[in-house]
Amino acid sequence: MNFRPFALIFLLSLRLGVLGITDSVIQLNETDSTILLANDLISFGQVNEVLLFVFILLTWLILSRLLKTTSAIQNLTYQGVSLLGTVDGLTGQAYTDFPSNTFATTGNSSYEIVTGADWAGVIFTDNDTFGSTVQRSWFLHASEPGIHSFVRLAYYNDTVTSKGELGESRTMFRPNGGPWTHIITNSEQWAPLPGATAVANEVVVQDATWYLGLTPDDPYVIAESDYFTKYQFADNQTNKAHGLFGLAPDNVTTLGAWWVINQKDTFFGGPLHGDLMVDGIIYNKQSTNHGGATNPNITNGFDRTFGPQFLYFNHGNQTTGLQELLADAEQFADPSWNAEFYDEIASYVRGYAPSSVRGTFQAVVAVPEGALNPVAVLSANGVEFQNSAANFSAYQYWASVQDDGSVSIPRVKEGWYRLTVIATGIFGEYTQDNIIVNAGEVTSVSAKWDAESAGTELWRIGIPDKTAGEFRNGYERDLTHPNHPAKYRIYWGAWDYPSQFPNGVNFTIGSSNESVDWNYVHWSRFGPTFIRNETVTDINEWQINFELDEAPSENSIATFTMQLAGVETTAGNTDIASGSNPTVPILTYINDQSQPLNWTIQAYQSSSCGERSAISCHLLRNKLGFSGSWLVKGWNKLVIAIPFDAPVYIQYDALRLELNETSVQ
Repeated sequence: MNFRPFALIFLLSLRLGVLGITDSVIQLNETDSTILLANDLISFGQVNEVLLFVFILLTWLILSRLLKTTSAIQNLTYQGVSLLGTVDGLTGQAYTDFPSNTFATTGNSSYEIVTGADWAGVIFTDNDTFGSTVQRSWFLHASEPGIHSFVRLAYYNDTVTSKGELGESRTMFRPNGGPWTHIITNSEQWAPLPGATAVANEVVVQDATWYLGLTPDDPYVIAESDYFTKYQFADNQTNKAHGLFGLAPDNVTTLGAWWVINQKDTFFGGPLHGDLMVDGIIYNKQSTNHGGATNPNITNGFDRTFGPQFLYFNHGNQTTGLQELLADAEQFADPSWNAEFYDEIASYVRGYAPSSVRGTFQAVVAVPEGALNPVAVLSANGVEFQNSAANFSAYQYWASVQDDGSVSIPRVKEGWYRLTVIATGIFGEYTQDNIIVNAGEVTSVSAKWDAESAGTELWRIGIPDKTAGEFRNGYERDLTHPNHPAKYRIYWGAWDYPSQFPNGVNFTIGSSNESVDWNYVHWSRFGPTFIRNETVTDINEWQINFELDEAPSENSIATFTMQLAGVETTAGNTDIASGSNPTVPILTYINDQSQPLNWTIQAYQSSSCGERSAISCHLLRNKLGFSGSWLVKGWNKLVIAIPFDAPVYIQYDALRLELNETSVQ
């Protein structure tokens, strides 16, 4: 892989001792004010010889006052352009913080400068008096226009053995101004940044969400939406790179800044876990509870190193668009990329797993007929992959299952794993525990996934794919703006449920259309919103109608399967039983039966999902059995009810009704 020639300048928080290294490949020399890092020749495309200089500029004033305490990067310049802008508060920097305050930098950080033949790094360590350690590492590899990032968090305290959940840990590229004009989540989701006038006239409609329609000529409003929220630029952990695109002051050079997620094995939650990516800030989230995600409890002995990820910068000419720069960044989202370099620095990055402790996983998986896009996931042994943080030392990996059933995952850290196979179109999943991966060896598994069945399928609503995307206002495109964003990404109040469903949801199997007649959110109440002043409350019951040619036998058993893409109780994302409705009973009434089927969602299963522009959050599923004699020949109805006039809602993945005519023994 080749890199664009560049000059990169950045300011770090450290106080340097006298250091000078000369090598045939790299030079590192310090004066009172600068360190000059230079390599020999590199090439890109038709460029045969380009001299690459990387400067780390330091002033003693900043060293002792600001940078020593924060380990933040400032004054970062690429292609002669300041990418972060001037420092103002927390803006104009790249840094790590902890909004949940479980960890913090303390102001007494020590640092270590480490060097190799063609690289240099600085490792900052903060230790508080209660056993917590925050270690922040930045590395430059001389042939690369970017910065390698690691974060280590540890807690050792024999007396106070727990300090609660980790919550959110994030490393941010947070510019103050600069050349940036567009934000990019992935090749599909991107938009211009709202302009200064639009921001000055914005109207708050909920947290981190604004109405910008008062400035209809703003590029963002024209292209994307009248609303802006940071949540609409989220993605799941399959994301390869996300960032910012802009134009240099010469009006010729296009620029990109990207978090490249080249290694994901130290994160939690598996491929479906979603989180914020970019909103003007570029996020690298090590941990979060967004979308109801499980995050680790910090107990005595917790020690986790997240990374590496790569903060990458690239550029092109005036004909080079954001899609080209994104594609250039995405090529490095490969765990095998730079493996030798990471092995070389492993002794300085405590907790990083080098190649010597990794093996290969291979499998041949027979998937059920109709399975689309199957994916094999390795995660914490014995638990669902979305809850992998329950074992804070576990790693995670995934790969697509090929058409011939084969799947191969290289560079798996040695240990015990659960294998999970998921696929679009198939209810449930395949799981196998106690998969052992040994260092330097190939672990081979043969697996057969038999589709679950509780009898003859009478009907289904939705596609079992772990999302509510197929329903109205989900993946459906907003055709009123040229970008045609998926509707679920836009502020939920833009899609006025009472107007779209004046009679509620009354869905008839065989004639109703799930992309029109079934909403992506089952609200208990709706409003007020920016366009609706009142609250509508008579919407908590949805009805399904279906016809049977024959009445089931007295001894038959019916099974109603519910797969949910998310449920929000008043616990939100916290797992704490708080608010008026910390639990949510989902009641299903069959015909005229007075006693409903009851599935109660607990506080720890809650996720703030649809209201945060999400289509898939904490996944839940249940099978509810009942006597087939409750069904009749001709028309039947099934009513799903959630609490009336409550601040709760459901997002369905898929529903299915099956009938087993086998006599009860």
